[in-house]
Amino acid sequence: MNTAVPQTKIVAGTSPHLHAGSSVSRIMLDVLLALAPAMAAAVWFFGWNAVRLVAICVVSCLAAEWLCRRAMKRDNTLGDFSAAVTGLLLAFNLPPALPGWMAAAGSFFAIAVAKQVFGGIGYNPFNPALIGRVFLLISFTGPMTTWTASIIDATTCATPLGMVKEALKAGEALPFAMNPARTWDFFVGNMNGCLGETSALALLLGAGYLLWRRVISWHTPVAYLATVAAYAAILRAVNPAAAMPVHFHLLTGGLVLGACFMATDMVTTPVTRSGRLIFGVGCGLLTMLIRTVKSGAYPEGVSFAILIMNAFTPLINRATRPKVFGQK
Repeated sequence: MNTAVPQTKIVAGTSPHLHAGSSVSRIMLDVLLALAPAMAAAVWFFGWNAVRLVAICVVSCLAAEWLCRRAMKRDNTLGDFSAAVTGLLLAFNLPPALPGWMAAAGSFFAIAVAKQVFGGIGYNPFNPALIGRVFLLISFTGPMTTWTASIIDATTCATPLGMVKEALKAGEALPFAMNPARTWDFFVGNMNGCLGETSALALLLGAGYLLWRRVISWHTPVAYLATVAAYAAILRAVNPAAAMPVHFHLLTGGLVLGACFMATDMVTTPVTRSGRLIFGVGCGLLTMLIRTVKSGAYPEGVSFAILIMNAFTPLINRATRPKVFGQK
């Protein structure tokens, strides 16, 4: 009688061995849902132009994704919805009157050059939507810095940050007496700017949804916004006549959009909690430096700040890597 104990073979694959139950497509759908309030605000304030640019950017990004994957003989990745997210975020970073063919060019550049050249989602070192925006800003500076008034408030055709920058360069008194009515306008989005960046209220609602779904963590957005607030408060305390109040910097430009939806990108930002805090602080410092230097060419620094910090992400990950248990 054979009493030998049967040998059980256990095959261990590569990590991770536990699955959280989420997926790339589910995460991207959550991001699209979170951006829905900002999309509604863009349509409310900018009308047909918002629908036009969003449609062009999303369709162009999807087409570029399909063409690149087919040319490289790789699996079709349209089903993960990452290209749609890139298109929507790029549209949110464009002025309302930008010609459609320029938006399409930026979309193709964002997908083909900033994403697929590196191997697709998970391999790109820089945020594709921001790369697309910077490409358009450098290539078509005039149209990318020409602002049309919103359909509700047609009192000016310049962004608040642009008006402040010009006043600083000219040595004139700063615009915008930040009374409660003006502050409320800035909070809800009744001002000129890019399509999806004007309404802090809509963006914060979407960010709250992502936090609830645990798609993003609080570390980067809080560190980013807190650094901007601290920087602005110091400038205001040192020279009130030449510095805008804290809430002006928090509510204008692409700060909330960048802090909550682009500086939190899982691929291009640090993976550790301490690394995300460092990343957010760096973004905040660079944003304010670009915004407040009088000789600077750009009134806004969110896109450049995030892309610069994207380059430091590998170093931040290495510096904040947890120690292996049992090793010194």
